[in-house]
Amino acid sequence: MAGRSLLPDAVARYVEDMTRAQTAAQARLRAETAKLPQAGMQIGSDQAALLAMLVRLTGARRAIEVGTFTGYSALAIAGALPADGTLICCDVSAEWTAIARCAWAEAGLAGKIALRLAPAQETIAALLRDGAAGSFDFAFIDADKTAYDAYYEGCLKLLRPGGLMAIDNVLWSGAVADPQARDGHTEALRALNLKVRDDPRVDSSLLTVGDGVQLARKRG
Repeated sequence: MAGRSLLPDAVARYVEDMTRAQTAAQARLRAETAKLPQAGMQIGSDQAALLAMLVRLTGARRAIEVGTFTGYSALAIAGALPADGTLICCDVSAEWTAIARCAWAEAGLAGKIALRLAPAQETIAALLRDGAAGSFDFAFIDADKTAYDAYYEGCLKLLRPGGLMAIDNVLWSGAVADPQARDGHTEALRALNLKVRDDPRVDSSLLTVGDGVQLARKRG
C-alpha cells in the first residue's frame, strides 16, 4: 500500500501543522479511521484542504468522488460546495461508508452527498446514460488503481469544459519512478500519468502533495 506522503516525517508534520484547523467532524473522523487496519487509505489533512480549495476555485456545484472509504475526502469536498451543491460518492463498501454516513450527518452535510453503493464504473455509466455528460464541475478519483484509466475516461465525459479532475496516489510511494517495480498497480499508474501528460483533451499538472495528485482540467 502506498504511503500517505513522500515527505520526510518532520516536514510532513510541519505541513500538517501549517494546515488550517479541521472541523470537529473531520478531526473525529480522522481519529476513528486511524484505528482501522486500512487507515493508510485516508488522505492527509493537507490534501483535504487542497481539495476544498480546488472546489472553491472552480466554483463547483456538482462533484463526483470515486472511492469514498470512511468519508474524509467527501467531508472536504462537500463542505466546500455551495448550499445547493451535490457530491455523488461511489464506493462498494457498506461497512466503511457507514462510518462516512455518520460523519456526514454530524457535519450537517448529509443533504449534499448522494452515496452510490455499486462499482464506480456502473455508476458512471448510469449517469452518462441519464444525460449527465458535461454536467459535473469537479471529480476526485481515489480507488482501485488498475481501473484508474476507466475512471479517468468516465469522469472526463462527465466533466464540463473547464471542469477539474484530481487523481490520488499517482506517485505510489515513488514506485512509478522505480524501473524494477512492475506490479499491476504501478504499471497502471505509470500508464495513466503518461496518458494525462499527452492528452490533448486536458491541461494537466502532477503535484507532489501527499502520495502524488494528478490534476487534469478539461479543455473547452
